[in-house]
Amino acid sequence: MNTNVLIETDRLILREFKLNDAQAVYNFASDVEVQEYTGDAILTKLNQAKEIIEHVWFSDYKKYGYGRWAVVYKPENKVIGFAGLKYLPELNETDIGFRFLPEYWGIGIATEVSREILKYGFETLKLEKILGIVMPKNIASFKVLEKLGFNFYKLDSYDGGGEKCNWYEIDRESYLKLYNNVSST
Repeated sequence: MNTNVLIETDRLILREFKLNDAQAVYNFASDVEVQEYTGDAILTKLNQAKEIIEHVWFSDYKKYGYGRWAVVYKPENKVIGFAGLKYLPELNETDIGFRFLPEYWGIGIATEVSREILKYGFETLKLEKILGIVMPKNIASFKVLEKLGFNFYKLDSYDGGGEKCNWYEIDRESYLKLYNNVSST
């Protein structure tokens, strides 16, 4: 499996993270607004960003062939967050996720990038299903999932945490029906 994935849209490039992206990772992962609905700790040191890149994302690329990717906003040639797939071994499922600096919210980036991630997941990786796990208060994120064709199927906790999340899913067959109709026009 090719782990040097490059996905490009009109405004965005998705690529694997590099160690020299640590400052950009710190910028979004230390932002209280960005982290509000993630369940992840707010970073307080640049070194924590390097550790995430090395020990989480690099590990996922090597182990599973995919993971969260750096999202580069082409007009500024700037890493503005992450988006991508993450294999969840405890569930034997793959989750889609995205996170961006607040100044890039509300301009369609999550939808634009996630559409390409779904395509990659179903057409390249041949996944059978992709999950989206979202805190109920994160209305913007679950609206993106619904716009992409995900269906809500349960309210349940994740990762042993007490807070319940909205669980969404889209399977390959639903994706192909939705997106083949779109791409054939």
